[in-house]
Amino acid sequence: MADSQPQEPRDGDGPREEPRDTGGSNGSSGDGRTGGAGKDAAGKPGGRSGAGKAPRRKAARGTGSGAGGQREGGTDSAPGTRTVMLCSARLADGRTVDVRLGDGRIEAVGTAGSLAAGPQPPGGTRVDLSGYLLLPAPADPHAHYDTALTAVPPHSDGPPRSAPEDVQRRTTEAALLQLGQGATATRTHVHIGDVAGLRSLEAVLQARRALRGLVELSTVAVPRLLTGVAGADNLSMLRDAVKMGATVIGGCPDLDPDPAGYVDAVLEVAAEHGCGVDLHTDGDDPARLSRLAAAAGGLRPGVAVGPCAGLARLPHKQAARIAERLAAAGVTVVCLPQGGCGVMERPSPALPSRTAPVRLLTSAGVPVAAGSGALRDAANPVGRGDPLEAAYLLASHGEARPEAAYDMVCGQARAAMGLPEVRVEAGFPAELLAVRGTELSGALSLAYSRIVVHRGRVVSRTSAVREFCDFTGTSEFDLPRQSQG
Repeated sequence: MADSQPQEPRDGDGPREEPRDTGGSNGSSGDGRTGGAGKDAAGKPGGRSGAGKAPRRKAARGTGSGAGGQREGGTDSAPGTRTVMLCSARLADGRTVDVRLGDGRIEAVGTAGSLAAGPQPPGGTRVDLSGYLLLPAPADPHAHYDTALTAVPPHSDGPPRSAPEDVQRRTTEAALLQLGQGATATRTHVHIGDVAGLRSLEAVLQARRALRGLVELSTVAVPRLLTGVAGADNLSMLRDAVKMGATVIGGCPDLDPDPAGYVDAVLEVAAEHGCGVDLHTDGDDPARLSRLAAAAGGLRPGVAVGPCAGLARLPHKQAARIAERLAAAGVTVVCLPQGGCGVMERPSPALPSRTAPVRLLTSAGVPVAAGSGALRDAANPVGRGDPLEAAYLLASHGEARPEAAYDMVCGQARAAMGLPEVRVEAGFPAELLAVRGTELSGALSLAYSRIVVHRGRVVSRTSAVREFCDFTGTSEFDLPRQSQG
């Protein structure tokens, strides 16, 4: 069961299979934003950058707020100077290694036992990852924290869901929930305008400041209308949102009476402030999506669109032509394998509910990332926000191999957010996820126990143990108490 409040990791937390620290840990840091080609998230060439006890999740305390920065999420707190040694971790390529972390980065990777054998620096931490698969940590490029966790009615004596204090509380809870699942960076869309004005955005930004040192949270300002008389106030408010700290310009052109004018307004504000663009679109109107691609081409720091499920309902040749235009414009598609989100109008019940045609898009050269979308709100009351589940769904539906599917929630997701590439190699940011298992496909299927590293320190642990009553087969056949993948 997830703890409701962050706690410092303690030696010996969790069942006996879980790693034990032998020292303390300290603060955290981060780096600038430069994505890059290279190995994929699982270490492969070609990418970017039952019954039983409920999981128990521990999160390390944050280290306070700091000054905002240009990168998504602002500048995190200073890195810890204490060394963290991850011992006997298995990598996706089959090697078993020791990994030394320091100053928010991976300092060294060596054969198991080669790094851990030496003397540990004073105050250093040693974490035994025997039986764990070590991966670059995933990121979520498409969340909706301002509406997260609203599927259940509020307490009668509590604030309304739209109250800033409730938005801040739910944002914090959602971010910690996803951190426990491995997402050390999240981009959340936040509605602005109408009755709420900028209050929800302000609440999310307050949560972001409180979460520094634990998770990197960036915000997308999402106005409803931007054209005509009705959109004039929202356009002014959009500029105010950027001044407040929103790092990306978003919205849904499909809902504006003048979709092309909406896109032009968004691109103009983004160019003024040097912001990225992340727009909602179903993608079922070929002409509209083609115009968007043409207008967005060349804009830096970049343009993302999603969820684009409507592309899957178009004839194959038509969808392929649009994919080619998106690729030529350098537009990233962020799909939502777990379902839609509340910004988009729901399609007709007669239409199949599908994700974007990922295989078609990647074949055309379109960068594809995968996000969570709705997290237990009206759009998806059972949304879990788990990036590994998103990768599992892509792989199980045949849209991608497990390695490519994981890259969409990791390397491609980070690239879409303007974050630096992560590999389990010396010199790369120490953004890591350890899951109990031996290979990636098993981890996507049964990743119950997880250990999360953000900027060089362990910030969350989730422990799961499966036990059976009156059955001797587990010891007779040496079966694991939890899945080994």
